[in-house]
Amino acid sequence: MKIIGLTGGIATGKNAVAKMLAELGAAVIDADQLARDVVAPGVGVLQQITERFGQQVLSADGTLDRQAMRELVFKDPQHRRQLEALVHPAIKERALQQIEQARIRGFRVVVYMAPLLIEAGATDRVDEIWVVTVRPEVQLARLMARDGCSLQQAERIIAAQMPLAEKERFGVVVIDNSSSLEVTRRQVAAAWQQRIES
Repeated sequence: MKIIGLTGGIATGKNAVAKMLAELGAAVIDADQLARDVVAPGVGVLQQITERFGQQVLSADGTLDRQAMRELVFKDPQHRRQLEALVHPAIKERALQQIEQARIRGFRVVVYMAPLLIEAGATDRVDEIWVVTVRPEVQLARLMARDGCSLQQAERIIAAQMPLAEKERFGVVVIDNSSSLEVTRRQVAAAWQQRIES
């Protein structure tokens, strides 16, 4: 079984590419979904986060207030490191469980979609890295449209991440999603043919 680490910056279209890979027969594991799962009420990680950052990071219904948490970690890199130290081990454990389930179910290819694959030091979980990228102006426009944020907020969010050009250097496959979905689909199909089928 081959494990592809699919990564890229915010608003580059990783989900769209993952969906295309699923259509080609891959099992997709979404690290963002795992991150939501591990901070669900009743899971120990949420309690650890509350102990570390206080009740201010909880919504009225007892769930994690993701916006409040995002504001905290974007303002202070130390806070981000502390949050990651709580969340990443739990995500890793769930990812390994899901990869094993995919193996048992007979999948030949698993796509582990993780925006922070490289930054989180999780590259040892995958056999190779595919990077989804876009031109900077496209990334800004898509992020503003998707999240309803201002230009300044979007620039701050993007600046807090590893630059796309740096991420691209890790990829054995780099998919440019700046154009139409059809153009992206052709790149994905060609990469699948070259890396998986041949």
